[in-house]
Amino acid sequence: MDSNSQANENDQQVRVILPNKRKGEMFGLVEKLSGASRLTVMCEDGFTRNSRIPGKMKKRMWIREHDLVIVKPWEFQNERADVVYRYTQTQASYLSRNNLLPEVINIFK
Repeated sequence: MDSNSQANENDQQVRVILPNKRKGEMFGLVEKLSGASRLTVMCEDGFTRNSRIPGKMKKRMWIREHDLVIVKPWEFQNERADVVYRYTQTQASYLSRNNLLPEVINIFK
């Protein structure tokens, strides 16, 4: 065996994008669509935030209720956030199976 295959066996590879904690990103669950690219998201820290979908994601990725998303709270207004990424149903169930989701928002059991 070479060193690359041994490293892959020891480390668990995650095949989906995870929130970057250093940038302040976190998991969230869409509770309600408010219209005009705005949503209400239940975040992993227990807060419910009003989030918006940035312009570059509006047409590319449609978001529905009960979708798993990555949100980044605003630095100057903590009760608001921007949506960074939306997981597909398959990706969300993968995260749930591998215990990568916090219990607060894990509805994919």
